[in-house]
Amino acid sequence: MMTKQAFTGARIFDGAAWHDRKALVVADGKIEGLIAEDSPTDAIRVPADGAMIVPGFIDLQVNGGGGALLNDTPTVDAIRTICTAFAQFGTTACLPTIVTDTVEKNIETIAAGVAAVERGIPGFLGLHLEGPHLAVSRKGAHEASLIRPMDESDLLRLLEARKHLPNLLITVAAETVGPEQISRLTAGGIVVSIGHSDGTYAQVKAAVEAGASMVTHLFNAQSQIGNREPGVVGSALDLPQISAGLIADGIHVHPASIGIALRAKRGPGQIFLVTDAMSITGTDWTSFELTGRTVYRKDGALRLGDGTLAGADLTMTAAIRYMHETIGAPLEEVLRMASLYPAMAIRQEAERGHLRRGARADFVVLDGVLDVRSTWIGGSRAFG
Repeated sequence: MMTKQAFTGARIFDGAAWHDRKALVVADGKIEGLIAEDSPTDAIRVPADGAMIVPGFIDLQVNGGGGALLNDTPTVDAIRTICTAFAQFGTTACLPTIVTDTVEKNIETIAAGVAAVERGIPGFLGLHLEGPHLAVSRKGAHEASLIRPMDESDLLRLLEARKHLPNLLITVAAETVGPEQISRLTAGGIVVSIGHSDGTYAQVKAAVEAGASMVTHLFNAQSQIGNREPGVVGSALDLPQISAGLIADGIHVHPASIGIALRAKRGPGQIFLVTDAMSITGTDWTSFELTGRTVYRKDGALRLGDGTLAGADLTMTAAIRYMHETIGAPLEEVLRMASLYPAMAIRQEAERGHLRRGARADFVVLDGVLDVRSTWIGGSRAFG
């Protein structure tokens, strides 16, 4: 039986509203509720004076961190390193992500994910397989020679993997993976996201009608809005079923474009934050290897030798700060973009992304400048 705790002295954001002079009560890894700070309780009081308590951040696209890169070392230890590295930045749940690679590497990654589930690694939410079924014309930093169509064996491997993982997200191109395949994937519980795609509005709409529900890193490596063809970007903003990840680092997307997208997006789908972080995040490295090519770190960006962006040198707290301070979005909405909206995108909002009674006790204690004081996963301190 886990100790019952009452966190006091902080402003509490439950995912919908702020609460003052309340205590957050946690027991057995779940949120028991909010009580008045001076209420009698059998819980151990944990002071968080002057801080903010907010729902834990959920990152659906994180390639690596703390020196580990899933493409290099598709192991349970690499998954543990990635989850641990980002706990210090408030991430309480993530989908370690592998970019386009060989069939063998994907098989190893899936096996590592299943092992991570069996070992109960804190913060491990499942896997994101970004590729290899993409459009070469929008490959970005993905290795073109490894991009290929999805065949029956690929599809069956994904469906089998989903049976053993809590969540499985895959990024595919709308013009490469057809509606019939998407329908089978989503019927099997896989979340399908459109990305690295030159798809037309009609192609994306057909994919969505077949079950696709996301767009990967909005604006990047996808067809843009045109006057006669809305492309993937226009589809993501117009089609209400779609949620879309956003890399908010001031490099991947112009701040004006972010503002336009936030104002234009039709719900219930939402724009949410992702880091697209690489192994270099959380280290002092100046470069690293990605599928046999060197990626260089300079001026806050990660680029291949030809200048192509290759992931991001970003944390969730930095993305939140950028959205709030540079873009000017209200803090509570930005916090939802880092917690509730990604939970909704993978249909986990019943127990994640908020601090209502019965939710997982995944939360972050932040100071006044949005730095992390401590991170709690399932009611246990993961950082701080």
